[in-house]
Amino acid sequence: MKELLEYLARGLVEHPADVRVTEVQEQDGTIILELSVAQDDYGNVIGRGGRTASALRTVIKAAAVKDKRRVFVDIVDS
Repeated sequence: MKELLEYLARGLVEHPADVRVTEVQEQDGTIILELSVAQDDYGNVIGRGGRTASALRTVIKAAAVKDKRRVFVDIVDS
């Protein structure tokens, strides 16, 4: 799922080399994917009203259900 998020984010931004996804494993098995991009690209990743970010989270959660996992996507400031 980390690779899927990187792939989707790189398609949205103007500086794909600056896309970073960090995977954090919680005690209960939950995975948190922290997405950071170049400062200029946060608007592209979040989208108007947060729609793009919501769509990214939906796609990742759907992929996680297939593997019977809980995954959350956080968009973090680098």
